[in-house]
Amino acid sequence: MLVSLCRRNGVLFRQASLWYSTETKRKPKTAIVMLNMGGPQTTDQVGEYLHRIMTDTDMIQLPVQSKLGPWIASRRTAEVQKKYMEIGGGSPILKWTNIQGSMLTQALDEMLPETAPHKHYVAFRYVPPFTADAFEELEKDGVERAVIFSQYPQYSCATTGSSLNAIADFYKKRTIPKGIRFSLLERWPTHPLLAKVFAERIKEKLEKFDSSVRNDVLIMFTAHSLPLKAVSRGDTYPHEVAATVAATMNELRAPNPHRLVWQSKVGPLPWLQPYTDDAIKAYAKQGRKHLILVPIAFVNEHIETLHELDIEYCAELAHEAGIQQIERAAAPNDHPIFIAALADLVAHHLTVGPGISQQFLSRCPHCVSQRCKSSKAFFKELCQNTEGRAQMAYV
Repeated sequence: MLVSLCRRNGVLFRQASLWYSTETKRKPKTAIVMLNMGGPQTTDQVGEYLHRIMTDTDMIQLPVQSKLGPWIASRRTAEVQKKYMEIGGGSPILKWTNIQGSMLTQALDEMLPETAPHKHYVAFRYVPPFTADAFEELEKDGVERAVIFSQYPQYSCATTGSSLNAIADFYKKRTIPKGIRFSLLERWPTHPLLAKVFAERIKEKLEKFDSSVRNDVLIMFTAHSLPLKAVSRGDTYPHEVAATVAATMNELRAPNPHRLVWQSKVGPLPWLQPYTDDAIKAYAKQGRKHLILVPIAFVNEHIETLHELDIEYCAELAHEAGIQQIERAAAPNDHPIFIAALADLVAHHLTVGPGISQQFLSRCPHCVSQRCKSSKAFFKELCQNTEGRAQMAYV
């Protein structure tokens, strides 16, 4: 694997080349724990996957959740199984995370030989490999350093927060290993190379439009919505998503209009709007017939891109609404610039970044969750050996 250097806006970045191979078999020194919600590998896993989501009060709050959550999960299982069958029988999140992790750690081995060998560990929230699987494995491997790395660029208590709470829960039941130096990289919404890879993905789709309409194509950035209750509490997710959008448009330097819309509402409570499907229909009525959908909060393909966006919105809804041409930008996946972003983030974190950020340690203004309070206290203690360094530039 080759790592080249590229200069952008006066800043030197390491650019990872594209490759597929397995990680070193040597005893790992540094663990990169990649957090994500995960997705069912087979349709047989769908029921338990939905049950875990619907009963996770960090992810979603429902009236009488202990009863309503399992009921919703059971009621939706057959429908969601059908959707997974339509995208190949299962989620590709694990595949993409392993590819990204392998490429990342090989880049780090070359960039930072002093912390090598590096090994990635997948820690999913709702399907295997679970949080416990990842941390049991890295303890067994005897690593010296562990970077807990959220694969959600924009932080939310419902996503990254839920994964971090699961780590805190895991260590409530066992002794924290004294030989491992832990640190936390929990958000990275405005990293320059993240914006660059999204801009490149948009350019790929703009080229598919006739030059006569290309500059008028509406760019619709779409992200998973959030309950308004969480927004009112002060969850940072909406403004961090908007920051990624702004950074991407600044990198793109195109005249196209753009909007941020929200998808994947779950449950009966009000969520952040405008919804992506409603926006498509509304723009069609306004006479805008050329659109690009950009999944701005997802780093790899999964059911919300492959089914909700590609099938439900692009193939079906847009056709019914009279849209002439709609394209969907690919997720970052294994794009070389995205791998370079991951490598630059972790390398910066390992060398000059803080063990834990003050942004994470700060609670939402209207937070009353004792679980959140105790979790932040846990991570402050867990990462205390590296706390106090200079703050990262990408938060």
